[in-house]
Amino acid sequence: MELEIYQVDAFANKLFSGNPAAVIPLETWLPDETMQQLALENNLSETVFFVPSATEETDYDIRWFTPAVEVNLCGHATLAAAYIIYNYLFFKKPILSFHSKSGKLTVVRRADLLVLDFPAWKPEQYIDYPEALRTALGNVAINGVYQHRDVLVELNDAAAVKNCQPDFMALKKMGIKLIITAPGQHPIDFVSRFFAPAAGVDEDPVTGSAHAQLIPFWAEKLNKTKLHALQLSARGGELWCGHWGDRVTIGGQCVFYMKGIIYL
Repeated sequence: MELEIYQVDAFANKLFSGNPAAVIPLETWLPDETMQQLALENNLSETVFFVPSATEETDYDIRWFTPAVEVNLCGHATLAAAYIIYNYLFFKKPILSFHSKSGKLTVVRRADLLVLDFPAWKPEQYIDYPEALRTALGNVAINGVYQHRDVLVELNDAAAVKNCQPDFMALKKMGIKLIITAPGQHPIDFVSRFFAPAAGVDEDPVTGSAHAQLIPFWAEKLNKTKLHALQLSARGGELWCGHWGDRVTIGGQCVFYMKGIIYL
């Protein structure tokens, strides 16, 4: 069996920045074990697979795998998949729709931006968080801890986020995915980083799904519906965000890296 594979830098405007994702279009689903093995072999934070939808309600069914586990939502790999579908599979509809384990997701192309429509996951304050969390983050000053899917930790400022040196082994033992965030400086509304060693990714370069929590969190704090965000990983990533009731929009650019053939 031969499968096409693409690699795309998502939330990037130049090569070797943003978050790389492997994209593997399928006609029918492979066994879960095979998709997990392919994701491990690719050794990127996410490998995304999609198949044509069986119903007319959506265009494709989509799934995402880290090198270790399947996840229920991934932003940058969805952006990368949409980029391939629009530019290499010649999709013509104005709105691209996916069926996923997190419900229906849509993507719209606006000039050089692809805009994701995701659920808004407003995190709730987590009062009795373990002291081990502060220790795992190098004893940084914590302004508050919140959680929806992932744990979200608010720090004082962008410098605290950028300079944080987490203990990845400690975070892995805690079994959590962790977002750290702080206000940005104009024109940036907020900054973040994302750690998921328990899912096989110590630090994810740019994390769309984390912004499903970050956007409603900062929209309320800043009393804004449109926000501009940076993820302060070594590769870096820029996101244009919006909060609309129970949905968020996440816009970003993509850069094509390569295409190849997998032989199974």
